[in-house]
Amino acid sequence: MCGKTYDWHQLINTCECGKPLKAEYDLSPDTLQKEALRDREPTLWRYREVLPPCLPISLGEGMTPLHHVETFGHKWYLKDEGMNPTASFKARGMTTAVSMAKHLGVKKLAVPSAGNAAGAMSAYAARAGMEAHVFVPADTPQACIQECEIHGAHVNLINGLITDCAAEVARRKADEGWFDLSTLKEPYRAEGKKTMGYELAEQMDWQLPDAIVYPTGGGTGLVGMWKAFDEMEHMGWIDSRRPKMISVQAEGCAPIATAFKNGERFATEFPNAHTSASGLRVPKAIADFVMLDLIRASGGTAVTVSDEEMIAAAKEIASKTGVFACPEGGATLAAARNLTEATFLKPTDTVVLFNTGSGLKYLEALA
Repeated sequence: MCGKTYDWHQLINTCECGKPLKAEYDLSPDTLQKEALRDREPTLWRYREVLPPCLPISLGEGMTPLHHVETFGHKWYLKDEGMNPTASFKARGMTTAVSMAKHLGVKKLAVPSAGNAAGAMSAYAARAGMEAHVFVPADTPQACIQECEIHGAHVNLINGLITDCAAEVARRKADEGWFDLSTLKEPYRAEGKKTMGYELAEQMDWQLPDAIVYPTGGGTGLVGMWKAFDEMEHMGWIDSRRPKMISVQAEGCAPIATAFKNGERFATEFPNAHTSASGLRVPKAIADFVMLDLIRASGGTAVTVSDEEMIAAAKEIASKTGVFACPEGGATLAAARNLTEATFLKPTDTVVLFNTGSGLKYLEALA
């Protein structure tokens, strides 16, 4: 935000102004040729020239299926991130963040999480032989808590929200020697998440859709994909056209949607945040201004849906497509339908919905 730059060899969380850092690459048409991807492994590390320069700590993440879901819309697609290791899109961010942390000499990792990021960090830390400390709300889905414990992480249950978990990590990290992997409070989780944008372009034969509907908590997915589109344009892979970026939040926790509606660039902390979709229960995001800027630049919007709508839609996705969607994934279908009825989305639009995790992690909510 302030324009200050740092040496990438330096282990760092945020800029001294307190805002997120963005990893920049020296890009040209010679950086990576699209043709080079043909014979590469089907993981996100296939795009290694535009990823952190380190030894990958990988569990085979990325290249998730893109399903044509014509039952919902003539040109609607569903990107199923539940097929990642640890059953959510959080695996993408943790492979790059943990890999770079290990490369820079980190021994102990800590993360506040609503559930899936904690599970992913625990798995990748185990793979890397690093110590993991996770802080999650006490009412986090049991599947996520057990996932962390079974991977050997130190699990701390906090009475409160993810913001309370983050405060506890911040209070203890210096004394404990932890490196904080909070969403967008280090530069490299977004680098893994941006590969959703690369994959989407590759799977759609380098023609981006008219709209991307994305469930938004901390917002790394939106931020990462927007960054990927700019990088691909610099390398000559795509032109300047962009999808409408549509942020979906829960009615009970909607800081970005509220700020968008009010014409604000920064979002105030959402009071009394509550939703059964734990990944959407993020009352304050450090990258609020980045999300709001890109949503507006794309001609997109930020909307809310009720818990009842998202749960019903998640079950409908499962029963009509075979994809066992999480509540956050259901939120994208509910929002897309509402936006179609409001004529914001046209029947002829190519629309991509993102299911960010497996419904198997949310059995309590879906029941």
